[in-house]
Amino acid sequence: MSPWNNSITRDLFDQVMVPTYNPPQAIPVRGEGSRVWDQQGREYIDFAGGIAVTCLGHAHPRLLSALQKQAAKVWHLSNVMTNEPALRLARRLCELTFAERVFFTNSGAEANEAALKLSRKHASARFGAHKHEIIAFEQAFHGRTLFTVSVGGQPKYTEGFEPLPAGIRHVPYNDLAAVEAVISERTCAVIVEPILGEAGIVPGDPTFLAGLRTLCDRNSALLIFDEIQTGVGRTGELYAYMGLGVTPDILTTAKGLGGGIPIGAMLTTAPIAASFAVGSHGSTYGGNPLACAVANEAVAIVSEPALLAGVRARHQELTDALRLLAARYGVFDQIRGRGLLIGCALTERWQGRAREFLRMGLDEGVMLLVAGADTLRLAPSLVIPQADLDEGLRRLERVLARALASEPSRGDGDG
Repeated sequence: MSPWNNSITRDLFDQVMVPTYNPPQAIPVRGEGSRVWDQQGREYIDFAGGIAVTCLGHAHPRLLSALQKQAAKVWHLSNVMTNEPALRLARRLCELTFAERVFFTNSGAEANEAALKLSRKHASARFGAHKHEIIAFEQAFHGRTLFTVSVGGQPKYTEGFEPLPAGIRHVPYNDLAAVEAVISERTCAVIVEPILGEAGIVPGDPTFLAGLRTLCDRNSALLIFDEIQTGVGRTGELYAYMGLGVTPDILTTAKGLGGGIPIGAMLTTAPIAASFAVGSHGSTYGGNPLACAVANEAVAIVSEPALLAGVRARHQELTDALRLLAARYGVFDQIRGRGLLIGCALTERWQGRAREFLRMGLDEGVMLLVAGADTLRLAPSLVIPQADLDEGLRRLERVLARALASEPSRGDGDG
């Protein structure tokens, strides 16, 4: 008999939860490293990483120790006061990046909200209220607050929430000419993901991102890098901008920052940060000592050069294996991404059906993600053991074989 309380079932979700999600029947109850077990004791290889959050896997001993030590001291303080873990983490982030000032939040959406508000506040103070427009990109994703979902370029997330915040212009991703056509003296900021995440794991062209830096400088606009998903080692650099030769004015980070503990941060320079005077923005839980203590340890581990080199090596190994599977089964037509953020674009025959692979993955004991309807996404732990990586690939191969076996031949020459 399972040691877990099986009166807590998937049916209870429908009885007590707002129906914004539709989770599968399996309920995970324990994780260790890159393996997870559900209520029935079934084991899964975790290639999802909590959507690129559990960057060091589950129950990492150093994170667990940091959590336990801080839990015995102080969990929370009013933001009227500061605390040691927040100051240590802020200092570490400043030492490791371009930043001189940090603002802590609870999530990536809140970090982006802070960045967008700061960009308008800074422009208003320096140039006047007319300089308020924000340029963003089609198919981008920046969070679920009303402001961030409006800046994100996916209409499906704004439908029914109108009227939306004004002063936002969307242009195609990786199209510098399109940005040049709309940027002006009214532009306060350009916000961009170094890798377009939720729309299929599409890397930004380095010349495109460098061109954004030039256009922002030319028009006295701030360049915001949304590194919620690409940050904290995910691409093989501590932050993706470091491998691109392009430094933003503001950077947002979350997901992997706490290794599973909810925390986000906005990083910027001292002159820009000065526009956020006392009382102009805030967060009750932002800078929570418990979260900051764990995040400080996570950043310390991930920033080790050997770990980052390992991520880059695993990228090559994993993408090579995925390309072999693509050739063998004909389900993927492109493997994209950097580090351990990888998108497997589905062939035309499988377009729109990415979520079917998630269900089959659970049946075969591997946890997968999607990035839109046409792309499978893999975001495993940055320190996934070789044995787990190999086993996860074996299980993924069973998923692909199962998909082909369940698909009747269409008799049109591609089956």
